[in-house]
Amino acid sequence: MTQFKDYTPAGVIPAAILAFDEDFAINEAETRRHLSFVAATDGISAVTVNGHSSEIHACSFDEQRAILDVSMDEIGDSLPLINGVYADGSHEAAKIAKMAEAGGASALLCFPPHSMGMGGIRHRPEMAMAHFKTIADATDLPLIVFQYGDELAYSLDTLVGLAEDIPSIKAVKDWSPPQAHARHINALQNLPRPVNVLSTNSAWMMSSLVMGANGLLSGAGSVIADMQVALFRAVQADDLATARDVAERMWHATEAFYADPFGDMHNRMKEALVHLGRQDRAVVRPPLVKLPAAEIARIGDAMAAAGLTRDGFEVREAAE
Repeated sequence: MTQFKDYTPAGVIPAAILAFDEDFAINEAETRRHLSFVAATDGISAVTVNGHSSEIHACSFDEQRAILDVSMDEIGDSLPLINGVYADGSHEAAKIAKMAEAGGASALLCFPPHSMGMGGIRHRPEMAMAHFKTIADATDLPLIVFQYGDELAYSLDTLVGLAEDIPSIKAVKDWSPPQAHARHINALQNLPRPVNVLSTNSAWMMSSLVMGANGLLSGAGSVIADMQVALFRAVQADDLATARDVAERMWHATEAFYADPFGDMHNRMKEALVHLGRQDRAVVRPPLVKLPAAEIARIGDAMAAAGLTRDGFEVREAAE
C-alpha cells in the first residue's frame, strides 16, 4: 500500500540515477547511498525512480520491481515515490502499474509508447486515450503524463481530453518547447479539475517556472536538487535577484548535462556525481558507453563553475 494517500504531484521532484557495478549489475549499496542523499534535500516533495535517469530502457521488469523495493526500504517512509511506467504495450504498462501500486509507489510517471510515434499520435489521439485508460483501469494511483517534445508529443487537445476523461491524471511532466509549454501551463492548470504542469526543461528552468509551472520533475535533480529547490522557492516568492543568481550558477551544470549528443545526459550526471564524491563510479548499461576523458574533465569544470561541492551549494544573499 502507498505510504502517502491522495498525493498530488507538485513542487520539486528529482529523478534518481541507478548505480551499476563494472559488470553492469545493479549496485544496491551505491543506489541506496544516492537515494538517501537526494531524499535528504530540504524542500523536495517526492523522488522519482525507474525513470529515464535510472536507464529504465535497459532494466527488466524484475529489476524495476527490485529498484522500487530498495527505494521504498531506503526512503519510502519519508517521501512519496513516483515510479516510471515505461513500456511499448499498454497491457505491459498496466502490469508495471499494478506492480508499482503493490510495491508502495504514490504516483506513476507514464511514458509514451514509442509505437505511438510510428502510428502518428497527432493523427490518432484515440491511441493515447486507449493507453491511459488501460493503465488507469489497472491502478488507483495518480498518473503523470510524460509529454515529450518530439513526434511522441500529445497535442494540447489530446492532453485536455485525457485530463477530462481520466480523473486519475493529476500532472503532466512537460518537455515541450517554450510556446507550447506556456499554453500547457495556462490551459491545464486552469481546467475545472486542474492538472499540474511539472517542467522538465532543466536547460531553461527559470523561464519555465516564471511561466507558472507548479513544479518540476527532472533527472538533473539527481545532482542539483538543492539548486532546483532554491530556484523554485525564489520564483514562488517573486525574488527575482535570487532566482537569477541561482539560474546563472545552474546554467553551468545544465550546459554540461544537456550538451550534444543529448542521449548522454544521464551518463554525464553520473560522472558529475563521481566528481563530487557522491558516487564511486559512473557505469552505464549499453547501448550507453563511457564518456571520453576530455568530456569528463569538462563536467568537473562545470561543477566547479556552478559552485557545487560534495555537500551541495549555498544560496548567496542578494545584494542590497
